[in-house]
Amino acid sequence: MIPLEHARSRVLAGIEPFTPERVRLWHALGLVLAEDVVAPGDVPPFANSAMDGYAVRAADTERVPVVLPVVEDLAAGHVASAVLEAGTAIKIMTGAPLPEGADAVVPVEDTEQQGEAVRVLAPVVAGSSVREAGGDVRAGATVFTAGTRLTPPHLGVLSAVGVAAPLVRRRPRVGIMSTGDEVRPPETNRLLPGQIRDANRPLLGGLLADLGVETHDYGIVADDAGRLRATLRRAAAETDAVLTSGGVSMGDYDLVKQIVTELGDVALWKVAMQPAKPFAYGRIDGTPFFGLPGNPVSVLVAFEQFARPALLTMMGARRILRPRVTGRAAVSFATPEDKTAFIRVNARWVDGGWFVEPSGGQASNVLSAAAQADAFAVIPVGVGRVAEGDVVTLEMFRWPEDRRSEDSVDG
Repeated sequence: MIPLEHARSRVLAGIEPFTPERVRLWHALGLVLAEDVVAPGDVPPFANSAMDGYAVRAADTERVPVVLPVVEDLAAGHVASAVLEAGTAIKIMTGAPLPEGADAVVPVEDTEQQGEAVRVLAPVVAGSSVREAGGDVRAGATVFTAGTRLTPPHLGVLSAVGVAAPLVRRRPRVGIMSTGDEVRPPETNRLLPGQIRDANRPLLGGLLADLGVETHDYGIVADDAGRLRATLRRAAAETDAVLTSGGVSMGDYDLVKQIVTELGDVALWKVAMQPAKPFAYGRIDGTPFFGLPGNPVSVLVAFEQFARPALLTMMGARRILRPRVTGRAAVSFATPEDKTAFIRVNARWVDGGWFVEPSGGQASNVLSAAAQADAFAVIPVGVGRVAEGDVVTLEMFRWPEDRRSEDSVDG
């Protein structure tokens, strides 16, 4: 068996990032920057009001209450017609440029309107309720570096600095298929003896959609060498990576590894991990091929440890692995000593730390436990048994969303 880290390194060594291209900002979510982004100007480009209120000279509010004549009404998108003189005020809306001569804004709730004047009830100091030019981003600053995967806030910042078409690497096109005579579509009403509904393609489709790649579904392929050979060759010609489930173990009808060897090569196929020990990686006519096991939890684990990092590498991402944190086992459980084990666990935040326990049965066919889980407890080779209270490494694939609106941030 091949150690997990060694296997992943071998997979990633053969993956190259795509050639950069420019895409419209609206289509860039989830893509990865291929160059640093430097701000050409300040954001915001001018000092502006952070509040609806009155632009004043702070010195005029040292003694309150004070009544100041209002000489202008300034909405966002407009500039004052003249310099603000001492002893006067300009009514100003949030986002409007701070008038020349003003150095503070009195919030409207600290004032009383009196005809064409305003009565200021609370003093302000210079800079109060003013957003300075460059307060968000300074001109010349490196806003984001190459390798940054774009989230919605990234898109907003890029727009603010004038990048309407960022240079990125495109989305991979990924082909998926399930294999096996026993596998039937999910809409099958009545299963015959020995048949199962296909959980793996919907699972992979969801994982790929979450990653933001383009998925090509090649359906369910029976244990027929000719049909499987034709489908694999077609998928390899039409996509950037091919993912199959099933057919990579030791059975007489496990045809995938055999046919991929005919069409290209298989680089590895036994990894010291549980679940997902039977795993095949290679190329079909030059296209990366990931032969995932048939059991759905094994599909999930193998995808997370091999396919997902490889696809992110194609996209040029710097960070290609799920975040890991530490927690404590709330119960004891056993793991195989000769493999890296991925235990599906629920995570609870208690008194400043994560506490975890298995989310259900740990057999590789028990996908329902994975659906309830928040993380893998990653137990390294040589441990064998985790006792209650032991520190464990958690690979978070979902952050628990159980905090209510009335809970504290730390809760």
